[in-house]
Amino acid sequence: MIRFPRAFAGVATALALLTAPVQALDLTTMNAAERAAFGAEVRAYLLENPEVIIEAVNLLEQRQADSEAAQDVALVANNMDELQNDGYSWVGGNPDGDITLVEFMDYRCGYCRRAAPEVAQLLTEDGNIRLVIKEFPILGEASVLSSRFAIATRLVAGADAYKQVHDALIEFGGEPSDVSLRRLSEGLGLDTDAIMAKMDAPEIDHELSQNRALAQRLKISGTPTFVLEDELLRGYLPADQMSVIIADKRDQRG
Repeated sequence: MIRFPRAFAGVATALALLTAPVQALDLTTMNAAERAAFGAEVRAYLLENPEVIIEAVNLLEQRQADSEAAQDVALVANNMDELQNDGYSWVGGNPDGDITLVEFMDYRCGYCRRAAPEVAQLLTEDGNIRLVIKEFPILGEASVLSSRFAIATRLVAGADAYKQVHDALIEFGGEPSDVSLRRLSEGLGLDTDAIMAKMDAPEIDHELSQNRALAQRLKISGTPTFVLEDELLRGYLPADQMSVIIADKRDQRG
Protein backbone atom coordinates (compact mmCIF):
# COMPACT_ATOMS: atom_id res chain seq x y z
CA MET A 1 0.00 0.00 0.00
CA ILE A 2 1.13 3.57 -0.60
CA ARG A 3 1.79 4.36 3.06
CA PHE A 4 4.01 1.29 3.61
CA PRO A 5 7.39 2.84 2.82
CA ARG A 6 6.70 5.71 5.20
CA ALA A 7 5.71 3.28 7.95
CA PHE A 8 8.82 1.21 7.24
CA ALA A 9 11.02 4.26 7.62
CA GLY A 10 9.37 5.02 10.93
CA VAL A 11 10.08 1.49 12.14
CA ALA A 12 13.72 1.74 11.13
CA THR A 13 14.12 5.01 12.98
CA ALA A 14 12.46 3.62 16.09
CA LEU A 15 14.68 0.56 16.00
CA ALA A 16 17.75 2.70 15.62
CA LEU A 17 16.80 4.64 18.71
CA LEU A 18 16.56 1.40 20.66
CA THR A 19 19.66 -0.38 19.34
CA ALA A 20 22.28 2.26 18.61
CA PRO A 21 24.18 4.76 20.79
CA VAL A 22 22.77 8.26 20.59
CA GLN A 23 25.96 9.67 19.09
CA ALA A 24 25.77 7.10 16.25
CA LEU A 25 22.23 7.99 15.13
CA ASP A 26 23.21 10.96 12.99
CA LEU A 27 23.57 9.22 9.64
CA THR A 28 25.28 12.25 8.16
CA THR A 29 28.24 11.75 10.50
CA MET A 30 28.60 8.04 9.76
CA ASN A 31 31.09 6.74 7.28
CA ALA A 32 30.09 4.17 4.68
CA ALA A 33 30.99 1.20 6.86
CA GLU A 34 29.00 2.53 9.82
CA ARG A 35 25.96 3.19 7.67
CA ALA A 36 26.19 -0.29 6.20
CA ALA A 37 26.43 -1.83 9.68
CA PHE A 38 23.47 0.24 10.87
CA GLY A 39 21.40 -0.83 7.88
CA ALA A 40 22.34 -4.46 8.39
CA GLU A 41 21.24 -4.34 12.04
CA VAL A 42 17.90 -2.80 11.16
CA ARG A 43 17.37 -5.33 8.38
CA ALA A 44 18.25 -8.24 10.62
CA TYR A 45 15.88 -7.04 13.32
CA LEU A 46 13.01 -6.67 10.87
CA LEU A 47 13.64 -10.10 9.38
CA GLU A 48 13.56 -11.61 12.86
CA ASN A 49 10.53 -9.54 13.96
CA PRO A 50 8.42 -8.84 10.82
CA GLU A 51 5.31 -8.28 12.93
CA VAL A 52 6.82 -4.92 13.95
CA ILE A 53 6.19 -3.63 10.44
CA ILE A 54 2.50 -4.59 10.62
CA GLU A 55 2.20 -2.98 14.05
CA ALA A 56 3.76 0.22 12.75
CA VAL A 57 1.51 0.30 9.68
CA ASN A 58 -1.57 -0.29 11.84
CA LEU A 59 -0.51 2.46 14.22
CA LEU A 60 0.07 4.88 11.35
CA GLU A 61 -3.32 4.08 9.81
CA GLN A 62 -5.06 4.56 13.17
CA ARG A 63 -3.38 7.93 13.66
CA GLN A 64 -4.39 8.99 10.17
CA ALA A 65 -7.97 7.82 10.79
CA ASP A 66 -8.08 9.78 14.05
CA SER A 67 -6.75 12.86 12.28
CA GLU A 68 -9.33 12.55 9.49
CA ALA A 69 -12.12 12.11 12.04
CA ALA A 70 -11.03 15.26 13.85
CA GLN A 71 -10.97 17.15 10.54
CA ASP A 72 -14.49 15.86 9.77
CA VAL A 73 -15.77 17.12 13.12
CA ALA A 74 -14.37 20.57 12.36
CA LEU A 75 -15.91 20.56 8.87
CA VAL A 76 -19.32 19.61 10.24
CA ALA A 77 -19.13 22.24 12.99
CA ASN A 78 -18.36 24.94 10.42
CA ASN A 79 -21.37 23.94 8.30
CA MET A 80 -23.82 22.78 10.96
CA ASP A 81 -26.56 25.33 10.32
CA GLU A 82 -26.72 24.64 6.59
CA LEU A 83 -26.66 20.90 7.26
CA GLN A 84 -29.51 20.86 9.74
CA ASN A 85 -31.55 23.99 9.00
CA ASP A 86 -31.15 25.12 5.39
CA GLY A 87 -34.84 26.03 5.07
CA TYR A 88 -35.61 23.84 2.07
CA SER A 89 -34.47 20.23 2.57
CA TRP A 90 -37.19 17.75 3.53
CA VAL A 91 -37.35 16.98 7.25
CA GLY A 92 -38.85 13.73 8.51
CA GLY A 93 -38.88 11.48 11.53
CA ASN A 94 -39.44 13.54 14.66
CA PRO A 95 -38.98 17.24 13.75
CA ASP A 96 -38.25 17.94 17.42
CA GLY A 97 -35.93 14.96 17.91
CA ASP A 98 -32.82 15.24 20.06
CA ILE A 99 -30.67 13.66 17.33
CA THR A 100 -30.42 14.99 13.77
CA LEU A 101 -29.39 12.61 10.98
CA VAL A 102 -28.61 14.18 7.60
CA GLU A 103 -28.42 11.98 4.49
CA PHE A 104 -26.81 12.95 1.18
CA MET A 105 -28.40 10.59 -1.34
CA ASP A 106 -28.83 9.77 -5.02
CA TYR A 107 -31.89 7.86 -6.25
CA ARG A 108 -29.81 5.72 -8.60
CA CYS A 109 -27.27 4.76 -5.95
CA GLY A 110 -27.51 1.08 -5.07
CA TYR A 111 -26.24 1.60 -1.55
CA CYS A 112 -28.75 4.42 -1.00
CA ARG A 113 -31.50 1.96 -1.89
CA ARG A 114 -29.98 -0.55 0.47
CA ALA A 115 -29.78 2.06 3.23
CA ALA A 116 -33.38 3.25 2.86
CA PRO A 117 -35.04 0.41 4.84
CA GLU A 118 -32.29 0.68 7.46
CA VAL A 119 -33.03 4.37 7.95
CA ALA A 120 -36.76 3.64 8.08
CA GLN A 121 -36.14 0.96 10.71
CA LEU A 122 -34.02 3.38 12.73
CA LEU A 123 -36.78 6.00 12.72
CA THR A 124 -39.37 3.40 13.71
CA GLU A 125 -37.34 2.00 16.58
CA ASP A 126 -36.16 5.39 17.85
CA GLY A 127 -38.88 8.01 17.87
CA ASN A 128 -36.53 10.83 18.76
CA ILE A 129 -34.54 11.20 15.52
CA ARG A 130 -34.89 14.09 13.10
CA LEU A 131 -34.04 13.12 9.50
CA VAL A 132 -32.91 15.64 6.86
CA ILE A 133 -32.66 14.53 3.21
CA LYS A 134 -30.13 16.28 0.97
CA GLU A 135 -30.75 15.72 -2.74
CA PHE A 136 -27.26 15.02 -4.09
CA PRO A 137 -27.50 13.56 -7.62
CA ILE A 138 -24.00 12.55 -8.71
CA LEU A 139 -24.61 9.55 -10.98
CA GLY A 140 -25.49 11.30 -14.21
CA GLU A 141 -28.40 13.09 -15.84
CA ALA A 142 -30.93 10.43 -14.85
CA SER A 143 -30.09 11.10 -11.21
CA VAL A 144 -30.48 14.85 -11.72
CA LEU A 145 -33.85 14.29 -13.41
CA SER A 146 -35.09 12.24 -10.46
CA SER A 147 -33.96 14.85 -7.94
CA ARG A 148 -35.56 17.65 -9.92
CA PHE A 149 -38.81 15.71 -9.97
CA ALA A 150 -38.69 15.06 -6.22
CA ILE A 151 -37.93 18.69 -5.37
CA ALA A 152 -40.61 19.94 -7.79
CA THR A 153 -43.10 17.66 -6.06
CA ARG A 154 -42.20 19.16 -2.69
CA LEU A 155 -42.55 22.71 -4.02
CA VAL A 156 -45.91 22.02 -5.68
CA ALA A 157 -47.55 19.47 -3.41
CA GLY A 158 -45.76 19.69 -0.06
CA ALA A 159 -43.70 17.53 2.27
CA ASP A 160 -46.02 14.52 2.42
CA ALA A 161 -46.14 14.23 -1.36
CA TYR A 162 -42.35 14.56 -1.49
CA LYS A 163 -42.00 11.62 0.90
CA GLN A 164 -44.28 9.51 -1.30
CA VAL A 165 -42.25 10.35 -4.39
CA HIS A 166 -38.95 9.91 -2.57
CA ASP A 167 -39.89 6.40 -1.49
CA ALA A 168 -41.21 5.53 -4.94
CA LEU A 169 -38.03 6.75 -6.65
CA ILE A 170 -35.87 4.74 -4.24
CA GLU A 171 -37.80 1.60 -5.20
CA PHE A 172 -38.01 2.44 -8.91
CA GLY A 173 -35.98 -0.04 -10.91
CA GLY A 174 -36.24 1.43 -14.38
CA GLU A 175 -34.64 4.32 -16.23
CA PRO A 176 -36.25 7.59 -15.12
CA SER A 177 -37.68 9.69 -17.94
CA ASP A 178 -40.36 12.32 -18.36
CA VAL A 179 -42.77 9.54 -19.31
CA SER A 180 -41.98 7.27 -16.36
CA LEU A 181 -41.99 10.16 -13.88
CA ARG A 182 -45.32 11.39 -15.19
CA ARG A 183 -46.74 7.90 -14.80
CA LEU A 184 -45.39 7.71 -11.24
CA SER A 185 -46.94 11.07 -10.34
CA GLU A 186 -50.30 10.14 -11.81
CA GLY A 187 -50.25 6.86 -9.91
CA LEU A 188 -49.89 8.81 -6.68
CA GLY A 189 -52.75 11.13 -7.60
CA LEU A 190 -50.59 14.26 -7.71
CA ASP A 191 -50.93 17.37 -9.88
CA THR A 192 -48.63 15.96 -12.54
CA ASP A 193 -48.75 18.86 -14.99
CA ALA A 194 -47.83 21.38 -12.30
CA ILE A 195 -44.98 19.21 -11.05
CA MET A 196 -43.52 18.63 -14.51
CA ALA A 197 -43.74 22.35 -15.27
CA LYS A 198 -41.86 23.15 -12.06
CA MET A 199 -38.86 20.89 -12.72
CA ASP A 200 -36.77 23.60 -14.39
CA ALA A 201 -37.53 26.27 -11.80
CA PRO A 202 -34.62 28.46 -10.62
CA GLU A 203 -35.19 27.49 -6.99
CA ILE A 204 -34.46 23.87 -7.88
CA ASP A 205 -31.23 24.92 -9.60
CA HIS A 206 -30.34 26.85 -6.46
CA GLU A 207 -31.08 23.96 -4.10
CA LEU A 208 -29.03 21.45 -6.08
CA SER A 209 -26.19 23.96 -6.42
CA GLN A 210 -26.20 24.65 -2.68
CA ASN A 211 -26.17 20.94 -1.88
CA ARG A 212 -23.24 20.35 -4.22
CA ALA A 213 -21.31 23.24 -2.70
CA LEU A 214 -22.01 21.99 0.82
CA ALA A 215 -20.89 18.48 -0.10
CA GLN A 216 -17.70 19.89 -1.59
CA ARG A 217 -16.92 21.80 1.60
CA LEU A 218 -17.48 18.63 3.60
CA LYS A 219 -15.35 16.60 1.16
CA ILE A 220 -18.30 14.36 0.35
CA SER A 221 -17.89 12.63 -2.99
CA GLY A 222 -20.10 9.54 -2.66
CA THR A 223 -23.54 8.42 -1.59
CA PRO A 224 -24.95 7.64 0.80
CA THR A 225 -23.13 9.90 3.22
CA PHE A 226 -24.66 10.51 6.63
CA VAL A 227 -23.96 13.31 9.07
CA LEU A 228 -25.04 12.15 12.51
CA GLU A 229 -24.87 15.20 14.74
CA ASP A 230 -21.15 16.14 14.58
CA GLU A 231 -19.94 12.94 12.89
CA LEU A 232 -19.52 12.19 9.19
CA LEU A 233 -20.39 8.60 8.26
CA ARG A 234 -19.25 7.88 4.73
CA GLY A 235 -21.10 5.00 3.10
CA TYR A 236 -23.77 2.46 3.95
CA LEU A 237 -24.40 1.61 7.61
CA PRO A 238 -27.02 -0.80 8.96
CA ALA A 239 -29.53 0.45 11.51
CA ASP A 240 -27.95 -1.38 14.44
CA GLN A 241 -24.58 0.31 13.89
CA MET A 242 -26.19 3.74 13.64
CA SER A 243 -28.12 2.98 16.84
CA VAL A 244 -24.86 2.31 18.67
CA ILE A 245 -23.41 5.63 17.49
CA ILE A 246 -26.60 7.46 18.48
CA ALA A 247 -26.54 5.91 21.95
CA ASP A 248 -22.94 7.03 22.33
CA LYS A 249 -23.88 10.60 21.30
CA ARG A 250 -26.58 10.67 23.95
CA ASP A 251 -24.26 9.25 26.59
CA GLN A 252 -21.71 11.96 25.83
CA ARG A 253 -24.34 14.59 26.59
CA GLY A 254 -24.94 13.05 30.01
